[in-house]
Amino acid sequence: MAFQIYNSSAANYGEHDAAMQAYQQAGTERALAMDNRGPVRFTSSGELHPDILESYTRHGFYILTGVMSEAELADLEADVQDMWERGPVTKGAEVDAQGRPALGHDCHSRNLSWVRPLSDPLGGTAHSNGRHPAKMIEPDAPDGAPKHVLQLVLGSLQFSQACLRAYGHPDLLRVAAGINGDDFVPFNEAVWVKHPRLGGSVAWHQDAFTHWQSPDLDAHTHGFNFMAQLYGSNAANGLWVLPGSHVQGKVDIKAMVDEVGSDRLPDAVPVICAPGDVAICNRQAIHGSFANTSDDMRVTINMGFHRRASVLDVFGGGVHNDPEQYTAERIDHRARLISYGIDARSQRFPDETPYVYQPLADVGYHWNAEAQEDLKDYNLEDLGI
Repeated sequence: MAFQIYNSSAANYGEHDAAMQAYQQAGTERALAMDNRGPVRFTSSGELHPDILESYTRHGFYILTGVMSEAELADLEADVQDMWERGPVTKGAEVDAQGRPALGHDCHSRNLSWVRPLSDPLGGTAHSNGRHPAKMIEPDAPDGAPKHVLQLVLGSLQFSQACLRAYGHPDLLRVAAGINGDDFVPFNEAVWVKHPRLGGSVAWHQDAFTHWQSPDLDAHTHGFNFMAQLYGSNAANGLWVLPGSHVQGKVDIKAMVDEVGSDRLPDAVPVICAPGDVAICNRQAIHGSFANTSDDMRVTINMGFHRRASVLDVFGGGVHNDPEQYTAERIDHRARLISYGIDARSQRFPDETPYVYQPLADVGYHWNAEAQEDLKDYNLEDLGI
């Protein structure tokens, strides 16, 4: 997958560029010195290895190395390329560059998110309950840059069978069970593309918004996201996380940024991944990403999961869909996508041992043309907390 690299000679990075280079180097050194990366490991009884769970629980993120095979990465690359080629030719257009109906043109759910090159569209705004309270630095866009670039596809499982198959990855589902219990449930799914020299920033934030005042709040209450990396990620194009912030409750991020006098939080570290690595990021952790002024593209396949107890009979906050109560029936209906993913994966990788998703183990969900139709607008049922 390739995108045009725009000439940045006219971009005015100045002191910001020099400061960022030093910040990125120092952050990378700190990140690689941490004890939160390695291959997926399970105990002899099949449970998530306690060393992985302990490290993830302590830091708020963990990098599982070498999870995706070369064959799976090739499938994902082809599907991501197809999604971007099928995207609207410009923001708001109904057709793609070839004049075909654009991706998601007939969907009722919100599927596409655009960004002005190198901009921060969320920082300092009321978007998503104001959870991005501080503005990030916005470098000048390079010569010839488009007005907007497509950066995010939500509800991605309806557009990509490769993403659906990744969703049914047996090792990742076993990890989800190890963190959230065998009755874990979905959150949402998305594909991020941070275009070289164009990708916008995502201001520092904590994803969670529902249970901050709960007496039962702990390190895992608001779930996590798997972040599978197609090409890897680095300090310039990747996510940054403030280790340990997931256990600090709701943090005044604006005050933190004001105290530093910069968007470069001094103790944050970048999520450094190779192609095929999968990061686990706690939704309570402070995290964000800077504008991608590098030549390196990042493609991240996001898949989120919750504890069932965290969503059952809870009212969603309206960030990911309209506020509504998450009944048991509603949760199980959304969770059918896990079963679809498992069956779709077994058809592509028949030599794998499929994961058995306990809550729906007795329900016969099969991946076929009818199931594909059933996925349309499924993300209207995302379980946001």
